[in-house]
Amino acid sequence: MAGSSRWITHGTRRVYASPWFATERWGWEIPAGWTDDGEEPAEAARREVLEESGYRVATVEPLMTYTPMSGISSQVYRVFLARGAVLVGEPEVAEADRVEWVPVAEVAKLMVAGQMPDGPSVTALGFFLATR
Repeated sequence: MAGSSRWITHGTRRVYASPWFATERWGWEIPAGWTDDGEEPAEAARREVLEESGYRVATVEPLMTYTPMSGISSQVYRVFLARGAVLVGEPEVAEADRVEWVPVAEVAKLMVAGQMPDGPSVTALGFFLATR
């Protein structure tokens, strides 16, 4: 089973993020989810962004692939960068409590402050910040 992380940029200044409650701890994360059987990873990225944010994106491009727990799992995460987001509806129920565009300059501050505890989000956004 492959996981996917993706996020959306808005111009060069903002990154989409939403809080999640699965760990009973509030924190920001980027859209993420599983690739369905027979679904291409890029299509899964588009679908998950729409479900979790209400935004349809014009393009998704592969950014990185990594194994989150190489020593104990063969799971592979594929990270995509989505561009050209257009709001077309509301997030699906239980997908997001709040959706915001966060200035890129604030992303590292959220991580340092412990407000983005989601490991795949930190990995993906850390890579994005290091390579942009």
